[in-house]
Amino acid sequence: MPELPEVETSCHGIRPHIVGRKVSKLLVRNGRLRWPIPADLASLLCGRQLQAVERRGKYILLRFTHGSALIHLGMSGSVCIVDQQAPIGKHDHFDLVFSADRILRYTDPRRFGCLLWAEGDVTAHPLLTHLGPEPLDASFTGDYLYQASRKRTQALKTFIMDSKIVVGVGNIYANESLHLAGIKPIGAAGKLSRVGAERLVTQIKQVLAKAIDQGGTTLKDFVGGDGKPGYFSQQLSVYGRGGEPCMSCGKALKEIRLGQRATVYCTKCQK
Repeated sequence: MPELPEVETSCHGIRPHIVGRKVSKLLVRNGRLRWPIPADLASLLCGRQLQAVERRGKYILLRFTHGSALIHLGMSGSVCIVDQQAPIGKHDHFDLVFSADRILRYTDPRRFGCLLWAEGDVTAHPLLTHLGPEPLDASFTGDYLYQASRKRTQALKTFIMDSKIVVGVGNIYANESLHLAGIKPIGAAGKLSRVGAERLVTQIKQVLAKAIDQGGTTLKDFVGGDGKPGYFSQQLSVYGRGGEPCMSCGKALKEIRLGQRATVYCTKCQK
């Protein structure tokens, strides 16, 4: 599943090609995504100039003066820039055409993503209003995480993956951050110490920033907005390495299921 670094990488990839350009056409081949593509979306977009490409959580926001288009990549989606000569694939569900050589194409084999519209303040959209702070923003601090975790009995890994607490800390990066912070993922969130919260926030920020810098994690269903895959998966410390030796102490990493997600940690390094 594309996580925050993959979405941010997508924004970086498509932004310089389409910002400042006017939409000439919206071609919908299959509007039956997670939610139907609005029937009037073409009339809302055509002739309008794109002001900015931004990200909120795992949503790509295409900002126009009269509103914003929201794109979510779902479990297997991707966006890329193509020209009109590019062959159309089975899972290419819509094209946002800016010019003959500037077409934003959305591909999604599983169709769990979306293309929606929000008038006015996009942050007031029902899909965005409940979201917690961005992990790389100054508002996401150790003190914030410590206070939010008080009296919470859920496992710490599940807690930091809750988008109401902080957005975009998906399974891969939660595993990595907890390992680097030396904190066990299965402990109750309410038992997190202030020092541990500071350490965990620091690692979440560093892991995500590094992943964004290196282009996102290479997953079989993900392609960056510039058509290139990411490279961060080559440096993962624990995710996907259950049973292999810990890179820090050499002990075999333990793999369990937590909240129906693969969770890998070191029983020696993570306390």
